[in-house]
Amino acid sequence: MIEKPVAIITGGATGIGAACCRALSAEGFHVGIHCNKSAEKAQRLLAEIQEGFLIQADLSSVEQIDAMMAQIKEAAGRVDVLVNNAGHSINADIISMKVEQFDEQRALTRGVWYLTKRILRQFMIRNSAGRIINISSVVGHTGNAGQIPYTMEKAALDAFTKSLAQEMAGRNILINSVAPGFIDTGMTRELPEEIKDKIMSAIPLGRVGKPEEVAEVVAFLANKGTYINGSVIHVNGGLYGG
Repeated sequence: MIEKPVAIITGGATGIGAACCRALSAEGFHVGIHCNKSAEKAQRLLAEIQEGFLIQADLSSVEQIDAMMAQIKEAAGRVDVLVNNAGHSINADIISMKVEQFDEQRALTRGVWYLTKRILRQFMIRNSAGRIINISSVVGHTGNAGQIPYTMEKAALDAFTKSLAQEMAGRNILINSVAPGFIDTGMTRELPEEIKDKIMSAIPLGRVGKPEEVAEVVAFLANKGTYINGSVIHVNGGLYGG
């Protein structure tokens, strides 16, 4: 078993996930970098932070999550922090979106639920300790045209946080959400310029956020924040106050 505390970050190879891996590594965690299709980027990140290991799995597959759990047990033997960050957005309005596209997005929500269930049972409940941090989004609160399944997924993550915190009461396991706003990632860079300009005009700080600014909050919740539980912490430059 690894002696250092272990943090698993899903979708850890890029964007906010990669920033979380770096931040938690700097805080002394042995980091499990999960990826699905970004194995090369995950390898480079692991070489950068050095203290960690790689896990590759499609979180929409129960079987692959089961295999992922076996990898974690072999590589680390413990999980102290789980950051549910992985996700992607399928963009289309309600009229043009296909049922198959909706189901693809919904499968990620099931994956978060199942992975968290396995981590809790195998590690955290046995040790009477743990932190679970769900990366949701401001759009789970404000909505966003053309992203209904994605906004539903993110709203569900915050509801998951609040309900799970109640279920884990008395077990010394803290569950919180971090809801980023408009952050400079690959996903936001793909937005049309007119949409970016509209969002920017609504941000009191007048700029996009950095992945590292989200990771700072994640690191705080992973290491400190001992009286924060069942909460949604917004990181959006004033775009939305909650």
